[in-house]
Amino acid sequence: MSAEATAAVDVRGAGPGDLPALAALFDGYRVFYGQPSDPARAGAFLDERLRRGDSHLLLAVDGQGAALGFVQLYPSFTSVGTARIEILNDLFVAAPARGRGVARALLRKAAADARGRGAVKLVLSTAVDNRPAQALYAAEGWERDSGFVEFAKVLP
Repeated sequence: MSAEATAAVDVRGAGPGDLPALAALFDGYRVFYGQPSDPARAGAFLDERLRRGDSHLLLAVDGQGAALGFVQLYPSFTSVGTARIEILNDLFVAAPARGRGVARALLRKAAADARGRGAVKLVLSTAVDNRPAQALYAAEGWERDSGFVEFAKVLP
């Protein structure tokens, strides 16, 4: 990745005025993970997050202000470590913007912002077959957890 590729990417905190661009990206993210496209649902979900302030959304834009990707972080805590952590729950880059350093810029800004809010660690999960994302995370210093197995239970 060249310096020119990342120079055209600006990552900033997202607000209500960014909702149309965020909703389109979030809908693409959900489709990537096998959900049917539903821009209205995506927009409503993000609007609620923004209004309630229960997540932190970052938006990557190019030099002309076009939305390239986003990241969403949820605050949490580590009881054992007795400290604040953040869950990097969502990271998505629009297909035409991939390979331009957008995801890397989002990861770095997410880490800096979380640190600024007092978090001592970021955690994330990704699909086992999402090898490009796993390679990026490793290249950015993320370590695969070898001490814990993740479980989930759907609540009917």
